[in-house]
Amino acid sequence: MAKGKDVRHQITLECTEAPGTSRYSTMKNRRNTTQRIELKKYNPVLRKHTLHREIK
Repeated sequence: MAKGKDVRHQITLECTEAPGTSRYSTMKNRRNTTQRIELKKYNPVLRKHTLHREIK
């Protein structure tokens, strides 16, 4: 069993080209990755892969 504070947190990624149309949820280790994550994910509304950034 894990003790103390949980290092992995759930984050939300949102599309930068068309905000509000596509969001993904994933986990991130805050100890290893302190900056905001940017990943290319599929946006079903635009029907192409776009850049998704971590939102607060």
